[in-house]
Amino acid sequence: MATLSLTGFYASLLGILYIGLAINIIRLRRKFKVGIGSGDNKFLAKAIRIHGNFAEYIPLALILLAVYELNGASVIMQHALGATLVVGRALHAIGLTKSIGISIQRQVGMLSTFLVILILAVENIRSFVTA
Repeated sequence: MATLSLTGFYASLLGILYIGLAINIIRLRRKFKVGIGSGDNKFLAKAIRIHGNFAEYIPLALILLAVYELNGASVIMQHALGATLVVGRALHAIGLTKSIGISIQRQVGMLSTFLVILILAVENIRSFVTA
């Protein structure tokens, strides 16, 4: 029987990060007394965008990781891709928190996210074609 224990592990780590990003928004909303939107506050707008960017990319990455795991992928590759995704998303959040401009952490974070999604997509297609 196939399980998704590795995907579950990385989904859990990313879930914790997601909650941390949400708590940061709540903290800033309370600090700046903004109920909806950003209230034209640049710090809150940035936190909302960091959280939104995470929410845009992570679901697809986790679906692809789950399919990869179900297809019997190497445990080492699953860990490498899962860890890269977690570290990349953390770096992206750190980099964007520091500056809305270009930062090395933001760049590495997005590139690692794209790389993980691309590798998983290619591997899942390859698995389908060779089945």
